[in-house]
Amino acid sequence: MITYWQQIDGNFSKTKHDDIDEALPLWIDARNVTRDETTELQSFYDIDPDHILDVLDPDELSRLEDGEGYILTIVRVPVYDPNAEVQYSTVPVGIIIKGKTIITICWTDSEVLKDFGANRIKNVRLTDFPSFIVQILNRANLNFLRYLKEINRRATSIQNEMNMEIENQEIMQLLGLEKSLVYFTTSLKSNSLLLEKMRTTRLIKFDEEDIDFVEGVKIDNRQAIEMADTYSNILFGVMDAYSSVISNNLNVVMKKLAIINLVMMAPTFVTSFFGMNFKLPFETLPGYIPVIIATGICIVSVFICTWLLNWGDGKKVKALKKGRTMTRKQKRTIRSETKKIRRQERRLSK
Repeated sequence: MITYWQQIDGNFSKTKHDDIDEALPLWIDARNVTRDETTELQSFYDIDPDHILDVLDPDELSRLEDGEGYILTIVRVPVYDPNAEVQYSTVPVGIIIKGKTIITICWTDSEVLKDFGANRIKNVRLTDFPSFIVQILNRANLNFLRYLKEINRRATSIQNEMNMEIENQEIMQLLGLEKSLVYFTTSLKSNSLLLEKMRTTRLIKFDEEDIDFVEGVKIDNRQAIEMADTYSNILFGVMDAYSSVISNNLNVVMKKLAIINLVMMAPTFVTSFFGMNFKLPFETLPGYIPVIIATGICIVSVFICTWLLNWGDGKKVKALKKGRTMTRKQKRTIRSETKKIRRQERRLSK
């Protein structure tokens, strides 16, 4: 969908294509674009088709490039999709400056561009296109920081749930968050390189005020990179710890099964041996004495098996049970935190 915006009295106002005031700068916001819409932009504003394909490529990195009669800037911005496999990810946004027109192209919807259209950002000047690009990067950094905090809170909630019981669904959710942090780190570093190039390039002219603004945006970008790296390292350590716990639990189960097999091997061998045309040793005894002896042997085997399973691990088993036991108050706290995070996710998806 293509939307035309012009700034009147400091606020963005949506206009129709036929009502555009040519004396004012124009912002063309193209989000969720179709092939016909990209073809229309390409032919009307004489944009290189390769640049259009680069902007629509989900894996395209941030960069600044000179086109024929226009300047192309690609930045990475965060997006949240509750229905996707990886809910937190990043997408490229192409920014084309041509004359008194600035065009933003994105193959999906973007919270950053939506904030501009809703006039949620202060001190935005459409007459200063370089400052407008830096404002997009600044808003992207703020959204990165907000989404990073959401990811951290959600990871903490999942870990609390896994302390009660480890399930495959929770492990997959942590894996999805780990992927999101990798995407965020890669995109933030790509934007950092773009900011460095903006300070040295001659394609876009910045005044002293814009250069100071770029320095502030770089500081926010570095902070977001450090947060993403920290959360990624923590989540990687948590995943490694839970994999070790699952492996240790499997080893404990296999040890118990091996002990049971060893204890039951002797009775199995005896019954198999005397079942092959051999006389039973207790068949001449009167009454139920053979049954009583067989029952006694089974009871002794059970006691031996129980002793072997708990021998040497009594204190360890008690410690594990005590550590796994959670009070009702703790469980209620964990469930309430999970509900809060889910409500926040519903608000983001609206």
